[in-house]
Amino acid sequence: MTLFSERMIAWQRSHGRHGLPWQGTRDPYRVWLSEIMLQQTQVTTVLEYYPRFLARFADVAALAAASEGDVMALWSGLGYYSRARNLHRCAQEVVSRFGGHFPPSAELLQTLPGIGRSTAAAIAAFCFGERAAILDGNVKRVLTRYFGISDDMAVLANERALWQRAEGLLPVANPREAMPVYTQSLMDLGATVCTLRRPVCMLCPLSADCVATHEGEPERYPVKTKRLKRTQLDLWLLQAVDEKGRVWLAPRPAPGIWAGLHCMPAFASREELLALLPPLEHERVVEHTPFMHVLTHRDLYLRVVTAQVSDSAFAGGGGAEGGWFDEAQWPALGLPAPVRRFLEVTGS
Repeated sequence: MTLFSERMIAWQRSHGRHGLPWQGTRDPYRVWLSEIMLQQTQVTTVLEYYPRFLARFADVAALAAASEGDVMALWSGLGYYSRARNLHRCAQEVVSRFGGHFPPSAELLQTLPGIGRSTAAAIAAFCFGERAAILDGNVKRVLTRYFGISDDMAVLANERALWQRAEGLLPVANPREAMPVYTQSLMDLGATVCTLRRPVCMLCPLSADCVATHEGEPERYPVKTKRLKRTQLDLWLLQAVDEKGRVWLAPRPAPGIWAGLHCMPAFASREELLALLPPLEHERVVEHTPFMHVLTHRDLYLRVVTAQVSDSAFAGGGGAEGGWFDEAQWPALGLPAPVRRFLEVTGS
């Protein structure tokens, strides 16, 4: 087990990633922010958002003091918007419960909104040198291949057993210096070498003892039989434009898709959408070519209908929280990515 961690640390220092903007710091705020952004999101995408977020919210106090709308606006396009809401709530709790300082243990970090066991361990390891094991998707893949674990990871007991394996591999000597490097090594190996498809086993520091490599079928690991079924959702969106060229946008209800983000009024059918408009306007609406937006386990088929309306007569487009926004105003709102792209193209 000691050999495992030593190999990983040596590999990280020679071949791991070192130039990412959230590396080389023990600031829990910056590490936490990067960890949340990197959940279900590619590094290349996070590289665009991370510096902008820090420029606007330099520390946890600034983030806690911001409005949810400002946070959602800056997060807009990054997806998985519950992360942004939890990010804001977490910052507020760090300020209210811990005086603006992140607690220095994985156990306490897990009590904060949006911080699960693996994320808490990553923050604790990077910032405080705690011997805490991470087990995100990349690490599950590395460990199940290395040990040749064919147990179904959809079974909770099997995942618990893998957690125990991960804890048994942690470096023992000099954890404050070793843990950040070791933790980063697992992340980097899974992201760059032990990839989901076509892993580059010849470059892996663990290949000599890796069961999956010797079997010649690394891609069969990890085993997870429980899969979420993809669903399809049709949404009709009303682009209501008033006499001044402004578009009506309102926050989406929670819970639900795009909760808290500003959006054009959404309906389950064309008939429901048209019911919001005066009958005389039904023949003058413009129906745009439908397009698809892919979420993790759902395909959204979006059908946008543009209608010219009177700002004084238009009602029911999102309630009192909705409002009219012109081209200078709506870009600053938190908008779903497909809605933002549509408005950019149409110029409304």
